Amino acid sequence: MYKHILIPIDGSAIAGKALQSGIEFASETKAKVTLFTAVPEHRPPSEDEIMGHRAVLLSEHDRRSRERADAILQPAADRVRAAGLECDTAYSQNNRPYEGIIEAAQSHGCDLILMSSHGRGGFPALWYGSHTRDVLSHSSIPTLVYR
Repeated sequence: MYKHILIPIDGSAIAGKALQSGIEFASETKAKVTLFTAVPEHRPPSEDEIMGHRAVLLSEHDRRSRERADAILQPAADRVRAAGLECDTAYSQNNRPYEGIIEAAQSHGCDLILMSSHGRGGFPALWYGSHTRDVLSHSSIPTLVYR
């Protein structure tokens, strides 16, 4: 069965439900868990931000990104470890979270991605997009979707 599961989370309630489902699944299969989140990439400041002294330096963006990722990952990792499972965490700065999810699964040697889906259809799906759909479309790693 599966030995190493990647569970992407974003701090949302639906991701929390998928996390719980992932913990239960990993417990049954005795799999290791890697939790992953993506945070936005640094973007060059606009002229207005520079002139208004509101530009964020790359080093400051990196610090904030790490804090944001830790705020999402650490409580989840505590839940996984409390269930008696081995757990790692990872994050990346990526404006296309699906790419970060796939890269994390590959680099950590995961043989399953277990992720949530908000189940949006129609216009909301076009407007907000679907990271789950993108992972399913671009990854060769089996993906289990919690909806």
